Amino acid sequence: MNHPKIIQGGMGVGISNWRLAKAVSEQGHLGVVSGVFLNLIMARLLQLGDQGGHISRACKYFPFPEIVRRIYNRYYIKGGKISNKPFKHVPMFTLNPEQELLELTVLANFVEIFLAKEGHDGIIGVNYLEKIQMPNLASIYGAMLAGVDYVLMGAGIPREIPKVLDDFSKQQEASLCINVEGAKNKNDFQMHFDPEKIIGKINYPLKRPQFLAIIASNTLALSLTQKSSGKIDGFIIEGSTAGGHNAPPRGQFQLSENGEPIYGERDRVDLEKIKTLGLPFWLAGSYASRLQEALNQGATGIQVGTPFAFCKESGLSPELKRQALRLIKAGEAWVFTDPKASPTGFPFKVLLLDGTISSETIYEQRERTCDLGFLQTPVRHEDRNISYRCHSEPVSSCCRKLGIPEDTTRKKCLCNGLMANIGLPQVRGNGYVELPLVTAGADLSFVAKLLTNLGDSDEYTSYDVISHIQS
Repeated sequence: MNHPKIIQGGMGVGISNWRLAKAVSEQGHLGVVSGVFLNLIMARLLQLGDQGGHISRACKYFPFPEIVRRIYNRYYIKGGKISNKPFKHVPMFTLNPEQELLELTVLANFVEIFLAKEGHDGIIGVNYLEKIQMPNLASIYGAMLAGVDYVLMGAGIPREIPKVLDDFSKQQEASLCINVEGAKNKNDFQMHFDPEKIIGKINYPLKRPQFLAIIASNTLALSLTQKSSGKIDGFIIEGSTAGGHNAPPRGQFQLSENGEPIYGERDRVDLEKIKTLGLPFWLAGSYASRLQEALNQGATGIQVGTPFAFCKESGLSPELKRQALRLIKAGEAWVFTDPKASPTGFPFKVLLLDGTISSETIYEQRERTCDLGFLQTPVRHEDRNISYRCHSEPVSSCCRKLGIPEDTTRKKCLCNGLMANIGLPQVRGNGYVELPLVTAGADLSFVAKLLTNLGDSDEYTSYDVISHIQS
């Protein structure tokens, strides 16, 4: 199979949206949408009146119009909601999610992939996180209904995903073991998704997308090839300079003078060992200007994120783009690998910008709450009840769910911050508007050079990024 040389990374929440993925795909590369929080994003866009009518257009092709009607009746506001009114709450995922939430999740993923693939014959991928397990079955099925070509997944060990793709391609029920803290055995808690029972009967098979696992170690690559439930089609090898969540350093966890995790030789992937596995692989993390180097090392190509995150087609709000590009152009931008910010416990890269919750002083003004719940951990108690804990929720609530007070220190609400990045912040009853939290890769030199080459321009497109990569 002819795989693409350039993969546009599936970034953040709504940063890699259908517009960006479509633009990259139309240029002959793999455009990837972020599959994270798509149900929430669509619910809020409907409450803003579906500007441009894109959701409505895609929904006409969804095979179950009664589901579309239910979702519109619940969330759609003609002309959009009043700006200072809160968005309507979307149910949070649990081990037994509500039917409405499953329908919304399937539809939202279908819509995003449909729009990315609309009007051209290029290839489209979707990126999910193993760390956010509970929405994944419904999300993957919705993407496959729309004909997604690639599924990418990292932030964990996605051993079961290949079989999920196999099962859904045959319109069969798929299952996923859910990591529950305090469970006696790995298989104690499972989620199941039977397409016919949950969504409706379809009498034709679905295309089985290629599956690319995002990894940061040889050990994980070997484990996936030997123990996965089905076929792994390739690897994306992501270094510690990549944006978003990073794998923790291997070995003893140490911090630099700046308070960032120190990565060493053990964190480098041995490409010679990867090549022995006989699968295509792409290199990611500071490779935007190193395509030929990657090819010379035996890679199929590269995955590029940060340069696309700030391009015209991405979902990042225009004001945040302008501020970031001004700092990058002036050589004053700073990306901090924060070991504490994410409630997941993984290091998280934060681009320090004004008016965002990267500032501890600003963040302390926010009342701690967890109302979106995508990064919650299911916890089994001695009485066998299940609770859902997030280290960025109120400390007392976290501790009732067997959390440790020390683990709540400096934790930020990534869910609300990432939604604010794309212009969909929640408005609280007291008037507080959730603030953004922007992530980026540590190496901003490619973006700086691109801006220099473009002269007086303070913005650029995905076409400019790809042209600069290939040059």
